[in-house]
This record gives sequence, structure tokens and C-alpha cells, in this order.
Amino acid sequence: MSRCRLCGAGSLASVVDLGATPPCESFLAADQLDRPEPAYPLHLRVCTDCWLAQIPPLITPEDTFSEYAYFSSFSTSWVEHARTFVDGAVERLGLGSDAFVVEVASNDGYLLKHVVDRGIRCLGVEPSVNVGAAARDAGVPTLTEFLSPDTGSAVRAEHGPADLVVANNVYAHIPDVVGFTQGLRALVADDGWVSIEVQHLLTLIEENQYDTIYHEHFQYYTVASAIRALASGGLALVDVELLPTHGGSIRLWARPAEVAGEPSARVAEVLDREKAAGLQDLSGYTEFSARVAKVRRDLLRFLIDAAERGETVVGYGAPGKGNTLLNHCGIRPDLLAYTVDRNPYKHGRFTPGTRIPILAPERIAADKPDYVLVLPWNLRAELTEQLSFVHEWGGRLVFPIPELSIVEVKA
Repeated sequence: MSRCRLCGAGSLASVVDLGATPPCESFLAADQLDRPEPAYPLHLRVCTDCWLAQIPPLITPEDTFSEYAYFSSFSTSWVEHARTFVDGAVERLGLGSDAFVVEVASNDGYLLKHVVDRGIRCLGVEPSVNVGAAARDAGVPTLTEFLSPDTGSAVRAEHGPADLVVANNVYAHIPDVVGFTQGLRALVADDGWVSIEVQHLLTLIEENQYDTIYHEHFQYYTVASAIRALASGGLALVDVELLPTHGGSIRLWARPAEVAGEPSARVAEVLDREKAAGLQDLSGYTEFSARVAKVRRDLLRFLIDAAERGETVVGYGAPGKGNTLLNHCGIRPDLLAYTVDRNPYKHGRFTPGTRIPILAPERIAADKPDYVLVLPWNLRAELTEQLSFVHEWGGRLVFPIPELSIVEVKA
């Protein structure tokens, strides 16, 4: 990758090189274990002109989303987060029964079902056939398409302009930032609103969250780089919220540039924080690679020591981020016997690259392992409560990020 995909500059600086890994959602069926498995370089760089952090587009969104393994509704806290967002957006924007809401990358209807419950007209635009079908089964109108300027214009022509366009956890998943942003502008009414949630590069760097770097995430945003990205499609940032989701995210409130007006004071505050952290020059990036290496060493040391003591370690969760961590650390079933996941789609499959079996959650209570390595560490509070039963046999939870943490669970 020689040029920035947002501004076209040729000045890209290395942030961290994680080697080569398979796509993080390419879970393997048993009959695929003896077949070759493609792996792609995973090298994060930052543009020193517009400060968009990015990886090369080595896989396509079609590779990832034609049959997607992630269903949002399996996370209790994420469904509640969506409900709270809908309640707040309805109040903030005064959305009534005559409003129209579009969500891009609407997954299985986890968010729009709350819009449906309020009697507000809505439409999901979801590229994955399987999760889009689940949304329609749940009563959420859903179009199976990738968002582009043409798709946005076609939806607008058929359904009318949207008062609110929601794009949660998708702005990192598209290599064509400019085209996608133009699609958002095509969807939204000339006096409407766009709400985008995306992981914040500030917390990714500060909290060693390198496992959220994977091939399906093509870019990583600060508010400063998001402003440049939004402007490429005719949108302007109006307000920003800092969220705890995914270890630290930003919610960007944008409007068509012609009606946006001056941004809120919160935008300036976050821009100042990013500048102070060195994210608008190279000083904030230089130590990240060394801190990533320490996370790897600490986790491997713990797993090797546990194995030599004859203690059992299993995983909880099979998220995409977990596969970056497992592959970067070179963890195999000799160190992590298996992992479990609430999503039945993954049961009987194996993690990409590391070939760790994925089982149903009930297996933990049956086997009573000494340690449970929690791979979706961003759901720490939710999963600590869900896994509180491990105290019955003296089991402990292990969180690998931002640093290795071993937790004794209380009843």
C-alpha cells in the first residue's frame, strides 16, 4: 500500500506489523482442516497528511459479508446499547411516526427492532444474506445490498430521504471511504442527521487494543481523520460522544455540510485530547509496537506456565478480535484446549489459523477448567457476571488486554 485511501498522500508510516493472519471471521468446518488456509499481511500504517490509520485492502467486503458469522443480538449488552441509542435519538431529533430511519450494516435487526417497536418507518441495508434474513424474520424490513452512492440514491428514490441514517461499527469495514460516505449523503435528507459509531483510535493506542486490528477493519479513526472522511462525501461533523463500547468508541453526529453549522464544544475537546496524545504527529505511535509485544509475551508466559503446572485453560468467546490475538501469539490447542461461544453458528467449527475448537458455553461448567481466557475483553462487566459460576470450583477469569489480568470471581 503506497498511498492513503482517503487523501491520496504517499506518506504512510508504520504503526505495528502483526505478521500474516487469516481473515478473522473465516471459521473452519471440520472438513476444511486439511485444506490450505490463506493468510494475509496485517500491517497498520498511518497517513502523516490526514492521520487516517489504515491497513491494505487485501480482502474485499464481499469476502467477509456474503455469509457472516457475527450476529449482534447474541450480545445482551449490545442490544441494550442499541435500545438506549434509539431512545436518545428519538428524543434528540424529535422523531415521530412520520419519520424515516435507515441503518446501514443493520445486521440481524438488533437496533431497528426498537425503531419498529416505536411505530417509526425504517429500513435496514445489510450486505450479509444470512443475517439480513434473520432481521426480516424478526420483522425488520431489510435490503440485502452494500452501500454505495448508487444504492443510497436508489433507496432514496424508492423510500424517500431518511431523517436519520445510522452506521454503527461499519465505517471501519469499507475500503472505499469516499464512496461509502457519498452513499450516506445520498440516503440522508438535506436537513437530516447521520450517526456513526466507530472505535476510537485514541483508546486503541492508549489501551493496547491491537486485537481490534484485523482485515475486516480497513481504517481506524480519530475525530480529526473522521472530519476529513465525512467531508469527502459532503457531510460535516456537528457533535461527538465518547462511548465505552468496543473498549472505547466515538459516536459522530453529522449533517449535510450546507446545514451543519458550527460543531459543538465537545468536538474541540476531543480534538485537543487527540493532539495532546500525539495522534496528529508521529509521537503518539512510536511506542505502540513495543507495548503490543509485551501483551504477547505476558499472555504466552501465563499459558505456558499453566500448562507446565498441569492446569487447564479454555476460552470464552470466538470474536474476530480474538483471532487476531490468537494468531499473533501463536496459540494452539496445546495451550488453549477450546473456546466457547453463544452463537450456535460457530459450534463445531474451528478458529481460523489456530484451529482451536469452538464449543457450546455449557462445556465450561461440565469441564470445570482452572482458568477461562475471556477473548471479548470489551464485555468485561457483562461476561464477569455471566461467568460468575466458575467460582464454584475455584476457577478464575483471565483478561489479556490492556494488560494481563487474572480475576477471582465472586458469587
